[in-house]
Amino acid sequence: MSKDIKVALVTGGNRGIGYELVKQLALNGFKVILASRNPKMGHEAVQKLKESNLDVSFVVMDVDNQESIRQAMVTIDEQYERLDVLINNAGVYLDENKKLVAMDPSVLEKTMGTNFFGAYHVIRSFIPIMEKQGYGRIINVSSEYGALSEMSYQGVGAYKLSKLVLNGLTQLIAAEINGDIKINAVDPGWVSSDMGGPSAPKTPKQAAESILWLATIGPEGPNGEFFRDGKHIDW
Repeated sequence: MSKDIKVALVTGGNRGIGYELVKQLALNGFKVILASRNPKMGHEAVQKLKESNLDVSFVVMDVDNQESIRQAMVTIDEQYERLDVLINNAGVYLDENKKLVAMDPSVLEKTMGTNFFGAYHVIRSFIPIMEKQGYGRIINVSSEYGALSEMSYQGVGAYKLSKLVLNGLTQLIAAEINGDIKINAVDPGWVSSDMGGPSAPKTPKQAAESILWLATIGPEGPNGEFFRDGKHIDW
């Protein structure tokens, strides 16, 4: 494969923001791998994008399953021998209107499992490929709900905690990585999607545009930072 062609992987890419991220990356010349835990939905999404002559392929990946992540990594490494951009988009919002200590603990466990541990295991599986080539851009789709200041207010505790820890992971990995590899977190805002609902003011396309600039930053670009609409926000 030509060294000029960059490869991008988007988790949870079969719908919503993830689907739009796949589409926009492909429109900008990336060879994009759409990852989804649901093979049927993943293949359907890729087929729809291919009808627009976009260079998109599919890989099964359940971020809640470490073996699934490992198998996806092996497939991508063997097929492409590189990964330039990784977008951790897969996530869940399972909170009901209950206090953190009153909710079923499984809600917190499942939320942390996907939103934090899922991203963690994907990063630790794929970052060796980036280290091998000395280049990579990792984007964690987070939320302003994960800002430390939000912990002073009750509500959506499981989701808040999962994004708080994801933000911490972003900073820690930024401090550990070497070479031209950068990792940042982005709050896409309130987006009209399955998670955000139909009344949200932002479209998936607008959300994708606010994220994608981090996929092409140069060596002088930010690392270990948190953004919304291209502007730095406090952790």
